[in-house]
Amino acid sequence: MTADQIPGSQRIERIRRSPAEIAYVLKNLQASNETITSHLQGGESLFKSRLLAVDPDQSCIVLEASTDETVNAALLARPRCSFFASVPGGHVEFAAADPQQIEHQGKPAIRMKFPDVLADRQRREYDRRVIWPQVPLVCVADEGGILSFKGGLVDISIGGLGFLVYDPAITLEPGTVLKGCRIDPYNDSPLTVDLEVRYSELVSNPDGSRAERSGCRVVEHPESLKDFVAALSK
Repeated sequence: MTADQIPGSQRIERIRRSPAEIAYVLKNLQASNETITSHLQGGESLFKSRLLAVDPDQSCIVLEASTDETVNAALLARPRCSFFASVPGGHVEFAAADPQQIEHQGKPAIRMKFPDVLADRQRREYDRRVIWPQVPLVCVADEGGILSFKGGLVDISIGGLGFLVYDPAITLEPGTVLKGCRIDPYNDSPLTVDLEVRYSELVSNPDGSRAERSGCRVVEHPESLKDFVAALSK
């Protein structure tokens, strides 16, 4: 196993739960007319839009409807969806629920509940190291198997890690806590950590398949994590 530092990629991911902070970020996206996207149907459909209204007092946001009615229908069929926006020097992600088709200022639009969580990416506190080949990762949330999946660890630092999820049915929203994640689970002494999801994005693998890449903060930093990261440099 080898590991390399990622030049110029020192970033941190912040979770915002305050309605005032969330509204501030969303209104900036609206004012700058940034494109808002959402990957639907396992990445087969792409909803592209812009924010038309941000109203924390009425607990809603309004998105411009897509010109593709099939994409609108796919979004309206979901009870909840994650949205992404690329901004200078970073990335914003938020989740919103209960989409409803409306008219806004005489044009087709989609209203959704005001997001209760938003993540934005800035500079990291720790360098992350790319891991190749990938280390197997098994996540079991709440130790009861309500949400469990297998993935591949792709980078790691003392403060956090990134992994790929290959099941298109699994969507990890920012703020989700994954308990009992076992790194290298087939080892006699796997590393077990609790993770808080900071962001997720759809990526393409070399073979053309799709996977979701999630970046996470390690909730607590066990001594074994330091040993694991240190071993990658050997």
